[in-house]
Amino acid sequence: MLAIVIPYYKYDFFEETLKSLSHQTDKRFHVYIGNDASPKSPEELLKKYKDQFSYTYHCFPDNLGSQSLVKQWERCLKMINNETWVQILGDDDTLGPTVVSRFYENLDEIEKEECSVVRFATQVINSKSEVTSQVYQHPSLEKATDFLMRKFKGGTRSSLSEYIFKKEKIETIGFKDFPLAWSSDTLAIVEFSSNQNIFTINNALVNFRVSDKNITGQEDSIEKNEAWFKFYNYLLVNYGNHYSKAFVSILFDRLEKVQLNNKKTPLRWGKLFWLYIRFK
Repeated sequence: MLAIVIPYYKYDFFEETLKSLSHQTDKRFHVYIGNDASPKSPEELLKKYKDQFSYTYHCFPDNLGSQSLVKQWERCLKMINNETWVQILGDDDTLGPTVVSRFYENLDEIEKEECSVVRFATQVINSKSEVTSQVYQHPSLEKATDFLMRKFKGGTRSSLSEYIFKKEKIETIGFKDFPLAWSSDTLAIVEFSSNQNIFTINNALVNFRVSDKNITGQEDSIEKNEAWFKFYNYLLVNYGNHYSKAFVSILFDRLEKVQLNNKKTPLRWGKLFWLYIRFK
């Protein structure tokens, strides 16, 4: 069965998220909602949907997400029971009505291909739920490095909500705790897929919301810069020897640009110099 985990904090668009779950044509999923000590409880809102899909709700006593979004994800993931597959859905994102049904329709093929990461087509919406982007579709099977190459070149986008992961991969590998969890999800796609194929379902749609209420809609910051550096550095240190020279070159290029945007970081200069010695 499928677990849909929602690390909850923002009330603003949460009803639209719940409504999209209630509209699923296939109800073979259980929702786990972990309230990160939000100032606005969703409990009254949840009562409206108690007979429309099954869910488990827990309110945590402390706001962990302000310190580490990844740690908030982790404690929400601990709520899961015996489900095999997990989707972590943003509290402001929405699912098209056939997301769950298409997942089950493709499950035999997903398992035949031994894929641990499943992805849906996406589009971006704004605070008014207006569509602001094209529909992003992908190859039905795509290696993680090819996906990263397309993403780095601006050919696609990615966010946590549009993925379903095999739970055992989350448990054995885990999310890397980068500042603001920025690029933690992208690295998870690489690692949970074991740098192998991502399985895409293009005939079901996830709506990713960009607004001033979420991190994506906010301006670049020192925290985002630090997260990008850690992401590119991690890929080079841990997987660079297995990547093509062309892909390593792209990673270096992006790492250098990130470093030049925050030059007053001597330890990072040292890491960059060490990588030059190792790869060049």
